[in-house]
Parts: sequence; structure tokens; C-alpha cells
Amino acid sequence: MLPFDDDNLPLFTVGQVAQMLEVQQAFLRRLDEFGVVRPSRSDGGQRRYSRTEVTIVQYVARLADEGMTLAAIRRVLELEEQVKALEAERNALLAALAERDQLIAALGRNALPRGRLR
Repeated sequence: MLPFDDDNLPLFTVGQVAQMLEVQQAFLRRLDEFGVVRPSRSDGGQRRYSRTEVTIVQYVARLADEGMTLAAIRRVLELEEQVKALEAERNALLAALAERDQLIAALGRNALPRGRLR
């Protein structure tokens, strides 16, 4: 994979993101200050956004336009992450249960008496 194929590679400056999304640079700085979207920093301390973070900022801007506060938006993002984690845990548990059921069924088939049925 090439470096620019990585959606989490911090490539974009505050100015570039502001221009792409048609938001104010101050809005992006506030998102960082409130812990809503925390971009990486360059060696010189400048914010650098990945494509993933740009997508999140776009979502956050839409929520802000709908009247949500930054604190509420941060909570929404936290809850969405919790839901993803719980869904992944549920899927892993369902897969483990299915595997267990297959094993039990296989063991049950092997335990049946061979030969004539009575």
C-alpha cells in the first residue's frame, strides 16, 4: 500500500480542510480545543488532518449546522464509537456461539450408536 492510500495519514493543513469543507479555520481549531476532532501535529506543531478526520469534520459541521453544541457532538461521537465496539463484541460472541453449536452437533453425531437402531 502506498502512503497516500492510507486514510489515516495526516496530509491536510487547517487551511486546506477549511477550504475543502467551506468552514472557518477557527471552527477547526475549536473542534481540536473541545476534543471533538484532534488532528495530528507536524514536527512544527501545525495541525494535519487525515482523510478520515476530514470526513469526521464534515459530519461534525453538519451536526453543528443542525444546532448541536460541540459538547453534544463530542458525546454523539463517543456514543457512536461505543456502539461500534459493542456491535463488534456481539458479532464475535455470535461467531463463538455458532462455532460451539457446530462442535456440539459434531460431537452428538459421533456419540450416536453405530449399527442397528433399536
